[in-house]
Amino acid sequence: MTRSLIAALAFVLPAAVSAQELPARIKTAGKIMVATQPNYPPITFKDPATNTLTGLDIELGLAIGAELGVKIEWQETAFAQMLPSLQTGRVDMVMAGMSDNPARRETVDFVDYFSSGAQFYTITALAAGGIKTTDDLCGKSVGASRSTTWPAEMEKWSQANCVAKGKPPMTVVGTEGSVDARTQLKTQRLQAAVQGSETMPYFLKLEPNTYVPLGTPFTDVRAGIPFAKTAEGNQLRDAVKGALDRLKAKGAYDAIFVKYGLQTSALPKITVNEGK
Repeated sequence: MTRSLIAALAFVLPAAVSAQELPARIKTAGKIMVATQPNYPPITFKDPATNTLTGLDIELGLAIGAELGVKIEWQETAFAQMLPSLQTGRVDMVMAGMSDNPARRETVDFVDYFSSGAQFYTITALAAGGIKTTDDLCGKSVGASRSTTWPAEMEKWSQANCVAKGKPPMTVVGTEGSVDARTQLKTQRLQAAVQGSETMPYFLKLEPNTYVPLGTPFTDVRAGIPFAKTAEGNQLRDAVKGALDRLKAKGAYDAIFVKYGLQTSALPKITVNEGK
């Protein structure tokens, strides 16, 4: 066997092996349908200059597709409809920084791919007016996307940090999403809000002197890629985990996190269903 043929086989065989891990339907179609919602920078958003999808999830998703030898086809989906779309087969998986938790694992499995935490924050005007620490949130209106687990976590935080200490409870406001929460905060209908800690560096850079983080993240969660609990979903789950393992070993996974300033959110090891 010639050296050139050996080199060619070394290039071709990994892709072929990867493709064999995929369900037959996906191999035949040559693509994976992935739900996302481009309103959560720097995880997934649209480039203001080109209106094209970009962000950590988009680059990582494309890298997964390349590793598996298939195309990634993005389907913009409302967050609340992502898991139903997965259950009905409209999409094969979801990449939207979704938290892996026991309630969601009743219907889906997760490949966990980064760490996150719920972060309180306010705006500079309100910080100057007296909201300087998380202790100042008792009795205040604080918003977060109602489609996430954050409102429930905020209620727990309020009980432990406000009510249990004889202070008035925090008023938890469910919003249409993180964008709506920021809008209501800027108009001071809310006094603070919550979003994933991984997004804060982006917004602090995007809108200087606008937002003020309060304290440290009050939850420790794993963001995961959900898959249907079916034979095909299990096969795709394992294939995607294998692809991420290989991207991690090559350094490509960590390079994408560094690019978006999220190196502290990268996991040392890709896991399955390990969210709390």
